[in-house]
Amino acid sequence: MEFKRGKLSNEQLVHFYRSLLLPRMIEEKMLLLLRQGKISKWFSGIGQEAISVGATLAMEPNEWIMPLHRNLGVFTTRKMPLVDLFKQWQGDQDGYSKARERSFHFGNKAHHICGMISHLGPQLAIADGVALAYQQRGQLKATLAFTGEGGTSEGDFHEALNVAAVWGLPVIFLIENNGYGLSTPTNEQYQCENLVDRAKGYGMEGVRIDGNNILEVYETIKEVREYCINHQKPYLIECTTFRMRGHEEASGIKYVPKELMEQWSRKDPIKNYEQFLVKQQVFTEMDVADIRNEFKQSIEQDLQLAMQEIIFTPNTQQEIADVFAPLVPNTIPYFEQLNHPILNNKRFIEAISEALKQSMVLYPELILMGQDIAEYGGAFKVTEGFVQQFGKQRIRNTPLCESAIVGAALGLSLEGFKSVVEMQFADFVSVAFNQIVNNLAKIHYRWGQNADVVVRMPTGAGVGAGPFHSQSNEAWFTHVPGLKVVYPSNPIDAKGLMIAALADPNPILYFEHKALYRSVEAEVPDEYYQIPIGKAALISAGEAACIITYGMGVSWAQQYQAENAQHEISILDLRTLAPLDYDAIQKVVKTTGKVMVLHEDNLTGGIGGEISAWIAEHCFEYLDAPVMRCASLDTPIPFNTELEKQYLANSRLHEMMQRLITY
Repeated sequence: MEFKRGKLSNEQLVHFYRSLLLPRMIEEKMLLLLRQGKISKWFSGIGQEAISVGATLAMEPNEWIMPLHRNLGVFTTRKMPLVDLFKQWQGDQDGYSKARERSFHFGNKAHHICGMISHLGPQLAIADGVALAYQQRGQLKATLAFTGEGGTSEGDFHEALNVAAVWGLPVIFLIENNGYGLSTPTNEQYQCENLVDRAKGYGMEGVRIDGNNILEVYETIKEVREYCINHQKPYLIECTTFRMRGHEEASGIKYVPKELMEQWSRKDPIKNYEQFLVKQQVFTEMDVADIRNEFKQSIEQDLQLAMQEIIFTPNTQQEIADVFAPLVPNTIPYFEQLNHPILNNKRFIEAISEALKQSMVLYPELILMGQDIAEYGGAFKVTEGFVQQFGKQRIRNTPLCESAIVGAALGLSLEGFKSVVEMQFADFVSVAFNQIVNNLAKIHYRWGQNADVVVRMPTGAGVGAGPFHSQSNEAWFTHVPGLKVVYPSNPIDAKGLMIAALADPNPILYFEHKALYRSVEAEVPDEYYQIPIGKAALISAGEAACIITYGMGVSWAQQYQAENAQHEISILDLRTLAPLDYDAIQKVVKTTGKVMVLHEDNLTGGIGGEISAWIAEHCFEYLDAPVMRCASLDTPIPFNTELEKQYLANSRLHEMMQRLITY
């Protein structure tokens, strides 16, 4: 191992040594605590410290880093207080995640560190979004994202690198190739000779370096950072290293050949660098001993502070409150507050388009992303003309990589940007499922970071598009804490709910039924207004029965009422599926006593089951009949239009309403 000090001063070299030694000594202490049962799990980075430390030293303190679970050196080099880190690792309420997350699954905005999730790959796309934010502001900054050699097999790796290359983003992708993914060696992980060779396939530069040489890591990343900023391009770095402990401590290292462990132990990044500094007379063996004693004392002191016994008192209200970021007060009037609005007839699709366009003017930091949304105007022409007004930097066509684009949206949010991601069809959201339900939805609860992202979901049947362009998948997301799910049924609500969604700092899935785009119209205010998220609307009032529904179901219910005027029914349009307006539900149930829950989604697992259960539990004394559900068949959506009609809930609504009313 050859160390080249270049122009680094003795003070810098010693600072590097101290930065390298501290995470090693902390880890050695943590392993003792693990054996004593004082922490639950530990993912060791022993043997890999030079990568974390060298990379962090090479980046500016205000540039975001996306570390993984073996990168303690990132946290310590960014000077996160050790006492707070100890509290985090012990599951203390005063830790960075308020005891909600383990080890390194947390981040902190003040230190520009984005917390990982266990799925590894999603971190990479977040770096794309942060870099895009830097680029939008004209800031000469870069981001750094870590992955392991095992993580390069994930689709998120490909998507993130491809987006960064296509968009020309200043992102450093750093692979820690430590030889094993848990027990799986590299020869079972990939067949290319070196992982850095993949850079060519994305049209980016790459380099392979010794990850155990802190000076090589530092100088390489410092130069690569300058390259990324000056050329506005990404870069791939492969760092060779070795994991000297198990994947996590419980897994052990029996699967590793003894000679391999011995070989890499001779390449220890700390011992070798220490010997180099002594040989260069930068410091003496006595200085080394003094540094170690200093660290030992400070670690023990911080540990004692962190381990002071505090009574852990769970607070249910606080837990629920922290699922969502608090709403920021705004001056956008609600629909009911408009005085003498200018009304114009608008179709459903035009109302959505107008809401987006007006929001683009209001929020200069708002970016729209999606397949074909720029010059083409989107598959349904919602954003037609937008690129001419706002430019391609804000109306961005994306590659076919839904996961990376949602991840990039989260990265934008880290830097205070807003974004709207269009799923060309709601069906395609399945390939972004992990980013939405594990990253967007949980990030505020985990470490207080908001995700200011709206995902547009063109949804629904009735257009003969078959099982991959017509399914109703809103119920997939109503089960996920941290997501808000909006589903308008008419142009007035479509505009107002979109505006409210964009004012909300939380992740929102905005469902818009394709069959409503050009089939319904209304007098919609030209003004900028919002409809409150989480509030249902009573469309009609009657006492014979009530239909609780949303989206296309409202049109079906209104059609039923028009054809059966002898029965005066109440129609409750939920408008928002998460959170549900339980007060409005209870009120309409109490008024009518007979309830039909209607939705286009399949019967089994649809949100109608949750609503029915809640009514049975909380409104039983008001019921004059069992709560009934009218939903689509439990089959995929067929292509043939006659089969589709049979599939849809509307084909059974008249029959089921007759059963309910005459019960």
